[in-house]
Amino acid sequence: MKNEKLSLLCDFYELAMSGGYFKTGLFKRQTYFDMFFRKVPDVGGFAIFAGLNQLIDYIKNLTFDSEDIAFLKSKRFFDNDFLDYLEHFKFTGSIYAVPEGTVVFPNEPIVTVKAPAIEAQLIETYLLLCINHQSLIATKANRISRAANGKSVIELGSRRAQGISAAVEGARASYIGGIDGTSNTLSSAVYEIPLFGTMAHSWVQMFDSELNSFREFCRIYPQNATLLVDTFDTLKSGIPNAIRAIKEVLLPKEITDFAIRLDSGDIAYLSKKARQMLDSAGLTNCRIVASNSLDEYIISDLLRQGAEVDIFGVGENLITSKSSPVFGGVYKLVAAENESGKVIPKIKISDNLTKITNPHYKKAVRFFDKKSGKAVADRLSVYNEKEDYKSPIALFNPCTGERSVIENYYAKEL
Repeated sequence: MKNEKLSLLCDFYELAMSGGYFKTGLFKRQTYFDMFFRKVPDVGGFAIFAGLNQLIDYIKNLTFDSEDIAFLKSKRFFDNDFLDYLEHFKFTGSIYAVPEGTVVFPNEPIVTVKAPAIEAQLIETYLLLCINHQSLIATKANRISRAANGKSVIELGSRRAQGISAAVEGARASYIGGIDGTSNTLSSAVYEIPLFGTMAHSWVQMFDSELNSFREFCRIYPQNATLLVDTFDTLKSGIPNAIRAIKEVLLPKEITDFAIRLDSGDIAYLSKKARQMLDSAGLTNCRIVASNSLDEYIISDLLRQGAEVDIFGVGENLITSKSSPVFGGVYKLVAAENESGKVIPKIKISDNLTKITNPHYKKAVRFFDKKSGKAVADRLSVYNEKEDYKSPIALFNPCTGERSVIENYYAKEL
């Protein structure tokens, strides 16, 4: 969120290295850092990029005030010249990134930072925090949205999120990933995400009868009546009372947009029984909302069982990406300019092959089949490499071992 004081939100070694760059004169050296990730969460086929908007806000507002400088000075670690540099700090570099909502793949740069060494180093922690979190949640949201097979999905996870920012930015990332709306009022206010809400069991319990609780809710919120029917007994009282309240309060006003919500029990069985009861009562347009620790696996299973659910409310398993809670993006130096301005590739070697970096200042190009409009391959090129987009492209799928050639295609830099 904007207007947060985040200047000291960095790992201390970022400041230590920056102080070292300053003392050695390397702080003026133009550097190139790539952020990329090594594997897709949940062993999926792709990820969804998100978090760029917050990163840009952070960089634009990154300054060190007198309170920050006093704190750093109290650590007796940095000399006064470096602290004076920080007091006048302003990011002057460039950020290159794929658009939010883009499908992305491992080991390809999704953010590239071109900046003097200190500037590139100081933004590392927040960049990774922001992009890793939101890309993780956007990816999970996309999996859940696709599992719903065209049915609406609402994010309901704020109370289980791991902190305020995780709730607010997680709702934003969910929307980027394909979720239809959120119950998080602050996220809706800040990011203009569609806002949804029903009622809690406590509302039903506050009244002398379940029927009266439904009547009053319909009376007060006739245009947004979603009745929670599982407080006592879903089939014996919840659904019959909801039907009665809708007929007594809403239908006389010619209101036809209303729903019931199932939050426990055998959702597949209860939703089918609810559909039968609602249809028999003439309420064929009444939607059924389902919640209760749902995720993409449970949603897929419910649909296979023929569940009569119109809207899925997904909370903790989405907002925390519970099944795969780490995105694993990293930020690595890939090139630096020498004294004459030539870009020199940089590589990190490791005994762990997955940690060897892909050197140089690069660009990613995505190829699309003109007939289907679908993306078929990505290719990494050196930043100034001249491309030939007219020759046929030979493709090899390492997963299936299949080889193919496409001739009728177009290319787009990410």
